Amino acid sequence: MDSKSRYEHLPIPSYEEATSSRPTSSQSRVGPEEISDDAERQGLLRNDSHGNYQPPTVESARGSLDSLDGLEQESEEERRRDIEQMDIEDPLSDTSSNRSLLRYQLSKRFSSITNSFSSLSLPSFRSYFSNIPWPQINYQQLDSNRVVIIGRLFGVFLIMGILYVLIASDVLSFTRNRMGMGQMFDPESIRLFIQNHMNDRGGIQANLKHITDFPHIAGTEGNYVLGEWVAESFKASRLTEVSMERFDVYLNYPRKDGRRVAIVEPEELKWEAYLEEIQEQALVFHGHSKSGDVTGRLVYANFGSREDFQTLADKGISVKDAIVLVRYYGSQGDRALKVKAAELAGAVGCIIYSDPSQDGFVQGPTFPNGRFMPDDAVQRGAVSLMSWVVGDVLTPGWASTPANKEHLRPEDSPGLNKIPSLPISWNDAKHLLNSIRGHGVQMTEQWKGTPQTEYWTGDGTSPKVNLKNLQDEEKKQPIYNVVGQIKGWEQPQKRIIVGNHRDAWCTGAADPGSGTAVMLEVVRIFGLLTELGWIPRRTIEFASWDGEEYNLIGSTEHVENREAELRNEGVAYLNVDVGVSGTEFRAAGSPVFEKALVRVLDRVWDPSGAGSIGGAWNNSVQGLAGLGAGSDYVAFQDIVGTSSIDMFFKGEEYPYHSCYDNFEWMAKFGDPEFFYHKAMGEIWALLLFELADKPIIPFDLNSYAKALDKYINDLETYAQAKANSPQKRDSPSLDLNPLRNAASVLTEQAHAFHSFDGTWRDFFFGSGGFESGSLAIQRIEHNERLAHFETDLLDLAEGGGLANRTQFKHVLFAPQLWSGYDEAFFPAIRDAVDEGHWDYAAEQVKKIAGIMETAARNLNRVVEHKKPDR
Repeated sequence: MDSKSRYEHLPIPSYEEATSSRPTSSQSRVGPEEISDDAERQGLLRNDSHGNYQPPTVESARGSLDSLDGLEQESEEERRRDIEQMDIEDPLSDTSSNRSLLRYQLSKRFSSITNSFSSLSLPSFRSYFSNIPWPQINYQQLDSNRVVIIGRLFGVFLIMGILYVLIASDVLSFTRNRMGMGQMFDPESIRLFIQNHMNDRGGIQANLKHITDFPHIAGTEGNYVLGEWVAESFKASRLTEVSMERFDVYLNYPRKDGRRVAIVEPEELKWEAYLEEIQEQALVFHGHSKSGDVTGRLVYANFGSREDFQTLADKGISVKDAIVLVRYYGSQGDRALKVKAAELAGAVGCIIYSDPSQDGFVQGPTFPNGRFMPDDAVQRGAVSLMSWVVGDVLTPGWASTPANKEHLRPEDSPGLNKIPSLPISWNDAKHLLNSIRGHGVQMTEQWKGTPQTEYWTGDGTSPKVNLKNLQDEEKKQPIYNVVGQIKGWEQPQKRIIVGNHRDAWCTGAADPGSGTAVMLEVVRIFGLLTELGWIPRRTIEFASWDGEEYNLIGSTEHVENREAELRNEGVAYLNVDVGVSGTEFRAAGSPVFEKALVRVLDRVWDPSGAGSIGGAWNNSVQGLAGLGAGSDYVAFQDIVGTSSIDMFFKGEEYPYHSCYDNFEWMAKFGDPEFFYHKAMGEIWALLLFELADKPIIPFDLNSYAKALDKYINDLETYAQAKANSPQKRDSPSLDLNPLRNAASVLTEQAHAFHSFDGTWRDFFFGSGGFESGSLAIQRIEHNERLAHFETDLLDLAEGGGLANRTQFKHVLFAPQLWSGYDEAFFPAIRDAVDEGHWDYAAEQVKKIAGIMETAARNLNRVVEHKKPDR
């Protein structure tokens, strides 16, 4: 590697260096957007026009991040042993694993020959045949040019003959890419290799220890340096085209003295919240919150849903110009929509706290004695309206590349709330709740949380509270995705994308560190496979996303920057966010994955000792859930129609988005033996292998058709409940027959389409593993239609997509307007029903049915597959 392409580490700065305006000394190098390290570093630390912007940074030098400790590569002896264990062989040959081992041993011996054929000359070969009487030629009688030509031709034919013998005898394999396809591997040996090598050296633990060394909030020094470490480990695992992809996006950061929650009236109740966690590592704030300094009467509004605010209104409690206190979770799970509901109800500010009845001591022992949230812990998070605008809130629908000059103003973005908000701990919240005791109405049942605490609504006589949130806001703050590839040999343009986000609100052991640690182990194992000569049929692309916690920015901007390309080339997206927070396996995704996922789960051991994870999965009532809008799959599934799945091991609540989500918590309570991390890695890697390497993409459209019937039934129940609600009684019924007819078409077309699977298998195995050219063409066309099916479910007509949310194009999967995280099917219809727009709902039913039917018929549109001649 020359000096221009050599990878250089950035030194990790001290706290003083990181927060100063001076550029950190480092070797300047040109990055993916042709921006030097110095410029990048200044971009992460530069001051705004007022000279006060200093984002959170790495607080101390941690040299271990500038190495690959814990990511050691296997020795040559170990690689050789791996080959023997895998029993790699060409299925069309009678050679055994011993031949493959010999091929490996000889590969280096013959590499010099393959690199130096041009230096061979004819006289060097004649020395081997000195006893043979060569014909005597009178060279003086021949034209000198003819002599040269004849000699060269003879040398070429002789060399080609030797090469043919070496290749035909399988002595010379060129070690890696024979005939452009790599060596042939038995698929079962690959699966065993993946499972036997997953975390065999404790690599996942080592990865997570590195990841949790210090806070790495999006757009800060810590996350940039961590991104460099991820990029280095990608390269060490032999991924190609590794890059740090830059986008300039809108981010906010807290000021140390810019935040305040305090009771300011009456005098005898004056009090000020502590705000920070006792073990402070990163400041407490809401991502994408509104700056402001407001004062108002305190009102408690339960979970902050629109129904909760309606309850207050029904009881005569006004929230106009009030500071509203709401708790996390409950009937409105999206913190951003809690703030929006408060704003629409007339409040001037919103405070969100963690109630122990949801995630603290009411549930069980708290950290460090148990898994639950301590009383001083604070759940951070973004309050951008993810279900309204996804990605950079100033560039909805287009990519925020450094060259892009088109940005909205923050005040014009539909993705930002208009009132300030802050999160607080239970220690602070209980003071506020006690201050409104006796004011308004005392609430019980659904509004009551922690025992021995009175929950009053407050009213116009409540104490006055000051909420201050003065912050630094950057309209074009750099963030960096790290992307690397393993190129496919048969259809390199088709890609399976594997993703996990890297940024965290603090050190992020569970969220997202557990997923990142597992993904790096998956990358390591696939790197070993490529070193042994395996190449997938389709390209695998690994991605470490930045800015996920701020409205899924990194993945969304990546997709928007490659929208047309991904619609044509994306096959599947496999997401893991919080890889492990408990012991119960969950998955949400497109129904195309269902059968492949079950096959994978059936061969992964359940660490609880209850057999396979597949057994527990089959016996549960969960099944494959639908997709909401909770992680980086959103842009892939909802914008470009790349079939997506999200997987994780879930447990009870934990110190989510707090600095107590650290390595100690994971080692004590999350997954002490890291058995579930290993299981997560096996599931992820095995599913990836199936999708990247099976001759026929293992998608199942019969499962999709079956799931569609369920989705329509769920929609019918939802619409009937809304029509019969007190607010909308006597609403007209919604005719869903067009959707049912379209589902019937899909059932019929999917059955006919998948008949090719059996035809191909019968021919392929019946002919001893031979695939004719015509059959291969049919198979690739079949895969093309499989991969494009969900793209055909996008509403790509001019002005298409959800009303006022046209980023979201998929007609089945997208977040509902007022339900960001929850699974939702037919969001356009549900939104219309929510608003009582029944005529528009009926129009959407017909439109979506037409799109569904077209997608179904496209499966068999060109030609019906016929059984090929033998």
